[in-house]
Amino acid sequence: MLRLHNLGFPRIGPRRELKFALESYWQGEISLAELQARARQLRSDNWARQAACDLLPVGDFSLYDHVLDTSFLFGNIPSRAHLGQASTASGSERLDEYFRVARGRSAGDENAQCVHAAEMTKWFDTNYHYLVPELSEDTSFVLDSEQLITQIREAQALGHQTKPVIIGPLTYLWLGKLKGDGEKLTLLERLLPAYVQLLGELQDADVDWVQIDEPVLVTELDSTWQAAFRTSYEQLCCLVKGMERPALLLTTYFGELRDNLALACTLPVDGLHLDAVNAQAEIQQASTLLQPEQILSVGVINGRNVWKSNLNALLDWLEPLYAARPESLWLAPSCSLLHVPVDLKSETALDPEVRDWLAFAQQKLEELQLLKSALEGGRHSVRDELRANENALARRANSNRVVNPAVRKALAALDQVPSTRANAYETRIEKQRARLNLPLLPTTTIGSFPQTAEIRQARLQLKKGDLTPAEYEQRMRDEIKDAVAKQEALGLDVLVHGEAERNDMVEYFGEQLAGFVFSRSAWVQSYGSRCVKPPILFGDVHRPEPITVRWSVYAQSLTEKPMKGMLTGPVTLLNWSFVRDDQPRELTCRQLALAVRDEVLDLEAAGLPIIQIDEAALREGLPLRKSEWQHY
Repeated sequence: MLRLHNLGFPRIGPRRELKFALESYWQGEISLAELQARARQLRSDNWARQAACDLLPVGDFSLYDHVLDTSFLFGNIPSRAHLGQASTASGSERLDEYFRVARGRSAGDENAQCVHAAEMTKWFDTNYHYLVPELSEDTSFVLDSEQLITQIREAQALGHQTKPVIIGPLTYLWLGKLKGDGEKLTLLERLLPAYVQLLGELQDADVDWVQIDEPVLVTELDSTWQAAFRTSYEQLCCLVKGMERPALLLTTYFGELRDNLALACTLPVDGLHLDAVNAQAEIQQASTLLQPEQILSVGVINGRNVWKSNLNALLDWLEPLYAARPESLWLAPSCSLLHVPVDLKSETALDPEVRDWLAFAQQKLEELQLLKSALEGGRHSVRDELRANENALARRANSNRVVNPAVRKALAALDQVPSTRANAYETRIEKQRARLNLPLLPTTTIGSFPQTAEIRQARLQLKKGDLTPAEYEQRMRDEIKDAVAKQEALGLDVLVHGEAERNDMVEYFGEQLAGFVFSRSAWVQSYGSRCVKPPILFGDVHRPEPITVRWSVYAQSLTEKPMKGMLTGPVTLLNWSFVRDDQPRELTCRQLALAVRDEVLDLEAAGLPIIQIDEAALREGLPLRKSEWQHY
């Protein structure tokens, strides 16, 4: 029978319930028992939202980060976080240690008790941050599965068929940072027995399937790491003679496997999940390489973007695949739905035309259910739903807000513009030195001053209508004047205006560029309790009018020193948005660059002598394979 499953669901809740519970606990406003009760309710609600799935993920919920959860699952806890004897820590003490690793302190800690938080970095090529596992040649691993088993029992008590989600041993080591000059793979022989023990405990907990995530398979692995996969999964799947274990679904996502595909398909696992959004071309090959009894799970719904799927187009290639594998095909999103908002129904104020084109986590699972119904009962069984999907896609494709001929023409014209400057750098720098008359080592700041409570209050008053636009502008001018005065007093050489008027380095520009819309409640988790609301980039981008010029010109009028114009760069605007999926990202980025270029030219014409372009998110879109970096 065709089965539906999900790789993971957003943890934060539709109204960021997890964020507010965590921050209340850290501030001492609620007890540990209350925090745990709210977490249980969120898990229960999440499972209810996934009821259409045959197997529900357990272990995807986290109070901070799932990689940190894995470190605690296997006892890899930095000694600086321990309250006492690590082996005898109580549940509350263990949670305090957990938050010390995550953020340097826990509830009730005094400043003197703070420790260094773990390093945080991006989860593969997403905008989610994980806590980097700390490894050394002395690292040991001791299983502590109580939290995971507790959540499994919770789901079972509610009548759900569960599928625990764990990070695989190779990906865990690959994500970690090793202190010293050793090799991370030398720790594998210590780590694998803990995984074997975990599988045994999951078997005792009446678990039939375990999802074991190894996204590192979509990266370039050398022969040593490939060999480690072979030996590791032979050990995990064979276990100890006479032992039973749950079935293992080896799960990959975020890209193609390429030279790792044959390896993944020939490991002794019970099933393999592939990201069919990014690796559709590999699905047929995987189906051929896998044994008929092995499960092929295809991630057909995009777990990282917010657009409706083309269900008829998916059925065109799923139908023959299902005919070939009627007993061993599963459907799922491409990856965990952690990366998208929870439910489109919460977004009542969004532009209705664009809203018609979107699908958040809840809607993506509904799309999965429609695909299953169409495959098992024929397309006629869901004819009305498929027609509604087709009509929505047609409205998007034909909307005059999506394609702007003027933007296309302007972009095409750039192909005729030389990509090198008329004067060499050596010529330009001499003119700049003469104009700016700066010291050898000039001082400046990156740009933004703190968004104070007064600034935020003024912005709120403007939204409520308690301040007129003119009154709000005067308050921002006062903030700019204060920022310039502070820099003058400090003796900085190149000044900035402080960016008081900007709510966010991406949102501020997106709100004034055509082609963007903004939600009110489409939150996603960035890390811990930090949530972001990415802009939705739906159409050709252009700049209707100048964005920053009047603020920068006013700031320059306050000083004789050079004032920098401050802009967010096109790659950051791209990588921190939900980007349209109907054209290559490269083309969208060039449209953004054209809009930023217009702003650059206006700042230059207005007399700003220096322009800073911020690309804080340059690495977010960096391909996972180094062979593709040069093109990026």
